[in-house]
Amino acid sequence: MTVPQPNDLPHGEDKAIIVEEMFDQIAPRYNLINRLMTFRLDVGWRRRTVRGLDLEAGSTVLDLACGTGDFCNDLMRFGLNPVGIDFSAGMLAAAATDAPLVRADALQLPVPDSHVDGITCGFALRNFTDLTDFFHEIARVVKPGGRIGLLDVGQPSNPLLRWGYSAYFGTIVPKIGALLSDPNAYAYLPKSVDYLPSTEELLDELRTVGFTDVTRVPLTGGITQLFLGTQAA
Repeated sequence: MTVPQPNDLPHGEDKAIIVEEMFDQIAPRYNLINRLMTFRLDVGWRRRTVRGLDLEAGSTVLDLACGTGDFCNDLMRFGLNPVGIDFSAGMLAAAATDAPLVRADALQLPVPDSHVDGITCGFALRNFTDLTDFFHEIARVVKPGGRIGLLDVGQPSNPLLRWGYSAYFGTIVPKIGALLSDPNAYAYLPKSVDYLPSTEELLDELRTVGFTDVTRVPLTGGITQLFLGTQAA
């Protein structure tokens, strides 16, 4: 895989091809590297997201860009019924979960309108080819009163923490990835943050497609951010 330079990140179909290829390649050691580079903080972030959904036991939740199934496992621990969806065959093949898994594009979900109680998505917003289409699609499939919990990287407000985090994410993470997995993929992932709109733009887009009570929760000093919302009745 040829990784673009920061000022030449791919878009459209080129981006979809690169992202799928990348996740197929890094799937075998994806969980190991996540634990190492987040010092296992990713476990707490996911569980905070599930608590934030505040859904009744037995509720059906789609986990989009489910990867190897970590989020699905946490949803099941809280008594929810997850269905994992990812378009990377490599990730699904490496999954370690008892939840049902479906290979599909999150921008064209094979799900009827107003069909699920909730949606989670972990660290994938910057990987979709069109965030506006993604938000419209999740709004389509979530029932009135249903909940969403979207995790992704953030920018700490504290200048010192922001500097340290930028140095770690931009320098150390690619080295860990190069040592244990695919160097090109882990060089690309920090650059992909440039795809994310500002916090206010993300909140506005979620409101525009019909979600209410939309909030952003900074986690671990803001290095990660959680977006929660409720589908309008």
